[in-house]
Amino acid sequence: MTTFPILYWPHATTDTPDYQLARKVINNATGIMPDVIMGDLNLAEIFAENKDAAVYYPVFCESTGWWGELLGADAVVTDKLIISPECQVMVIRNCKNASTRGANQLLAAEIYPASGFFKKMNSSIATVADMLATDAGTILALFSGKNQSQFVNVLESTGNSYLGCIGRY
Repeated sequence: MTTFPILYWPHATTDTPDYQLARKVINNATGIMPDVIMGDLNLAEIFAENKDAAVYYPVFCESTGWWGELLGADAVVTDKLIISPECQVMVIRNCKNASTRGANQLLAAEIYPASGFFKKMNSSIATVADMLATDAGTILALFSGKNQSQFVNVLESTGNSYLGCIGRY
């Protein structure tokens, strides 16, 4: 299946090495130079207009919350491309057209900052990829793990909430 690549680049400048390298890596992976979106990103609109689109979303060191807009959306991460030590690009596709074949799952959860959860959760189940504090005193967290059922069991046994899998790579 031919995909239509779109690079979301939230920065005003396109003369950075990461931007140039991201376009080159996407072109090498797909055989097509990606279109670029620099303004607001509306995944639902993109996928409604082109069901075969693949959005390449850069995640930089120290960036948080990039995955929040995937919760409840009809889109999932299907791959990850390393651009540089500071930048990786997540490949996002429409759920209906996504082929999720990777072993690493991106699992979202709302957790209470209590030691019980962190004592039970170990790196063989999942590792933290990102965390955001909420006004309610909980933490929205993104984990990378290989076994969704083990992850959910630890969450539920510690009184926390599973929000869903936003993809795999």
